[in-house]
Amino acid sequence: MKIEDRCKRVELILSDVDGVFTDGGIIFDNHGIEQKRFHCRDGQGIKQWQRGGFKFGILTARTSHIVKLRASELGVDIVRQGFEEKVPVAQDLMTDLELEADQVCYIGDDLPDLPVMRAVGLGIAVADACEEVRAGADYVTELVGGQGAVREAIEWILKAKGMWDDLVRKYTG
Repeated sequence: MKIEDRCKRVELILSDVDGVFTDGGIIFDNHGIEQKRFHCRDGQGIKQWQRGGFKFGILTARTSHIVKLRASELGVDIVRQGFEEKVPVAQDLMTDLELEADQVCYIGDDLPDLPVMRAVGLGIAVADACEEVRAGADYVTELVGGQGAVREAIEWILKAKGMWDDLVRKYTG
């Protein structure tokens, strides 16, 4: 099946956080409070995806309060943190949402992401993902993690679905 046709099937995008939503750096202040830097265009991309009637979720091995806050701010209610083995969590989500694997996309950057990228219909790697993840991806973004790669991936899928122009028209008239 052509990649454009695979994009058309996607109803749910799942994404890793560190190295995808962020540049991969983990910052702790003197009080041990974790800080992350998120790119606002990724958030706007998620909003466009949701306006298109689709679901977005976060699936990450680490657990971080700031991820819950960012997800809440974006209206993302699918947040699964603290899972080294991501495939069973993704499969549970597919079951709960009554989706087939080919209706799910996963965006990742490192080795723990590779099994789930292979278990879903569309695997996307950010430009600075490790070599094995880039090689195993169906699509590799031009942008690196933390610099709008999530937005790029969403825009690419929405364009393949023929929906991007209609969503943008809200802003351009």
